[in-house]
Amino acid sequence: QVQLVESGGGLVQAGGSLGLSCQASGRFFSINAMGWYRQAPGIQRELVARITIGGSTYYSDSVKGRFTISRDNAKNTVYLQMNSLKPEDTAVYYCNSAVRELGDRNREYWGQGTQVTVSS
Repeated sequence: QVQLVESGGGLVQAGGSLGLSCQASGRFFSINAMGWYRQAPGIQRELVARITIGGSTYYSDSVKGRFTISRDNAKNTVYLQMNSLKPEDTAVYYCNSAVRELGDRNREYWGQGTQVTVSS
């Protein structure tokens, strides 16, 4: 079992910045990839950013150039630095982790979600 603990959500004004973190703990062999999803009322959950074990990154078009995903492998932690925030960024942000567990079994886990609210 793997637990993902998120922190860093909150309320900010448009144009401001916010940083999210997600740390994985438990029993696993390695973390293949970690990413951030978000879901707002009436909007389908979307992938915001992802980073693989090799360092390859993906960003959705809506956040490209404003958000930066990074990873500290030694700490099993992924970060999402959000700059130039817009009201449309308001959502619950969920950390996702694809891990390889004992027995070479691949599984995905989700964090509890953290609320990000951007005011006009």
